[in-house]
Formats: sequence, structure tokens, C-alpha cells
Amino acid sequence: MSILDQIIERKKREVADAKSKISVFQLKDSEFFDRPTFSLKETFKTKSGIITEFKRKSPSKGIINDKVSPLEVVSQYENFGASAVSILTDKDFFGGSFDDILSVRNHINIPILRKDFMIDEYQFYEAKSIGADIILLIAACLSPTQVSEFTELAHSLNLEVLLEIHSEEELKHINKNVDLVGINNRNLKDFKVDLQHSVDLKNKLPNDILSVAESGIYNEEDFRFLKEKGFDGFLMGEYFMKNKNPGEKFEEFVSNVII
Repeated sequence: MSILDQIIERKKREVADAKSKISVFQLKDSEFFDRPTFSLKETFKTKSGIITEFKRKSPSKGIINDKVSPLEVVSQYENFGASAVSILTDKDFFGGSFDDILSVRNHINIPILRKDFMIDEYQFYEAKSIGADIILLIAACLSPTQVSEFTELAHSLNLEVLLEIHSEEELKHINKNVDLVGINNRNLKDFKVDLQHSVDLKNKLPNDILSVAESGIYNEEDFRFLKEKGFDGFLMGEYFMKNKNPGEKFEEFVSNVII
């Protein structure tokens, strides 16, 4: 069983447990459920194009940084021009929680991506209830029909959709309603990184869709290479989070690569 398979099996149990404790009706009654959402498609136009990330650990890297607070980090990300911030909410494999989003929602004015493994409609109501603006759909663990149905549900909740793909076969998951398509430079099954593979796949995307290079961007050269190849946005987590002060590292990076 691959790591992705293990995560999905755990996620099914997690969602079932959550449903037994908090109803969708209760989620709809939360503080943030009716708040207006921020648009990543709009912030791409005015900011750096970088989706920064708050991530404590990962299955492939172990502990990345568990010494800093979400508010401290994401506030600096916003100050230095991040287009959005991705916040992991998976606990078992990534050390995240809903509190990581809840603790920052009232303090920043850029979109928040709830980064998790979305396999059930219930999770979309969760995302809305904690103040997320964007959800991630991972093609590797969903069917094209599920992507279409989940996209429709997300839009009914005023959430944007970032669809993540990694293979040519997953191009069939793209539908006209998806807001952005992310190409994961890292294969979720074996965690190998291949930037050229992502570029080749990007060239097969519909011309009118916003593209995001995800993961495995380890230095300024990687960023420039992908930008030159036409990517509209970049999701970067580990590169900043592995530093003692992720916000300062982001400021330094932006000053070097953004003209």
C-alpha cells in the first residue's frame, strides 16, 4: 500500500468520526460560514503568484518545522506579497489542524487554501466553516466524476478549486469549471521530483486555464525555470518552512526572483 493509499484509508475513518460528532447543520452555524471569500484568481493578478504554505511535517521529510506559530508565519507571508497561503489540516501525516486556519483567519486578507485530502462532501462544509477560500482536489485519489461533482459543490459554497494532477492520464479530470490546475512536481506514490515532467504536462493543459507548479521547488533556479515555462503560480512550502524564520526566508526569496 502506497503512502497515498494509507492516507486515504485514514482519511475515510477520520471523516466518518467527524460526521458522528458534528453535523453539517452545525458547521453551517459557525462564525466563518457566511463570510465573503477571497479569490486566488484575483490575487494572482496583483501579487507575487506564490502560494506559500504552513506545514509542520510530511511523510517524505518528517519534521520540517514545529517551532513556529501559524499566525507568526502567515502574517509575514502576506506582508511580503504572497498571493495566498496553503495550510495543512491533516493531523496524522502532516501535523496540521483546523486551529491552524482558525487562528489566522481574522488576521490576514489573502485567500487560504485548505490543503487536505478531500474525499467526501462533508469536508467542503468543514472547509467553509473554518474560513477557507480554496480547496484542493487531488486527481490521484478521485474520479473525474467526483472532481466535477466536488467542483460544483465547492462553487455553491463560494470556494475556488485547485485541481492537482501529476500524470497525463489525469488530464481527463479537468473540467471547464475548475478554477486552477496544479501540477505536482512530486509523484505522490514514490515522492520523486521531476520538473521537466511537469513542464511537459503543462503544455497539454487547456490554454485558458491558470496553472500552478506545486512542490519540489527547492531554489531560485527551479522557480525561474518553471516561470519561464509559463506557469502562472507556484505553491511552495518546504523551501520556506525548513528555515528558522520562514517569513524572512520568503522575503529574501521574493526580493531575488520577483521583478
